Amino acid sequence: MTRTLVTNDDGIDSPGLHVLALAAIAEGHDVTIAAPARQSSGSSASITAAEEDGRIRIERRELPGLEGVPAFAVRGAPGLIALIAANGAFGDSPELVLSGINHGANVGRAILHSGTVGAALTGGLNGARGLAISLDVGMEPEMYEWDAAAAVARRILPLLLAQPAGTVINLNVPNVATAPEVREATLAPFGIVQTTMTERHENFVRLAVEDLPNTPEPGSDAALLAHGFATITSITPVSQARLPALAETHL
Repeated sequence: MTRTLVTNDDGIDSPGLHVLALAAIAEGHDVTIAAPARQSSGSSASITAAEEDGRIRIERRELPGLEGVPAFAVRGAPGLIALIAANGAFGDSPELVLSGINHGANVGRAILHSGTVGAALTGGLNGARGLAISLDVGMEPEMYEWDAAAAVARRILPLLLAQPAGTVINLNVPNVATAPEVREATLAPFGIVQTTMTERHENFVRLAVEDLPNTPEPGSDAALLAHGFATITSITPVSQARLPALAETHL
């Protein structure tokens, strides 16, 4: 059995988290659940936490429908949870980090800000394989097809587990009742929504999220998701790039 951490950024009580944990158990994985005690969306790979005397608060939970599965509510961000899991906070370090199922898509280069993706990337950085799963529910969903998203994740797991340790995949699934076809996709230049400033005063600013006005780039995760496909993109935790002109520059 693969030692598996199931986490998210929507919090320990999120239905998407519970469905994902059940899917991992159905695949025969050895599951431990550890998720933020509170909503932590937009936390990226942050390792911030609510500390008391340098201690990060962890509360053991019994989740409905997951009786007997070790579950922990952590007063910290999902990236922190993946990090402390790698260091043995919940037993042996995980070989697989599953993050989600997120309430809303995580596409384009804007995944930099996603706590869902941040946890999977942190897992990959520490030697596990990572899978971030998000459900494209839109702004005002009438239903949440968590089970269909979990079914797609189960189809992806054998592919992921066949890859080298440290591989991380970002998966987005449309909010439809039947598990859709999966396509490999590039990252869109932005995403499908953008954050804008709606008010600016001396002592505060106010932000809002709105749909992007432009058409997504063909072949990108945003475009394929809009056409009803589930999308997978292999992403890297941290990499470096050469500066070609540096050899000709005297600093």
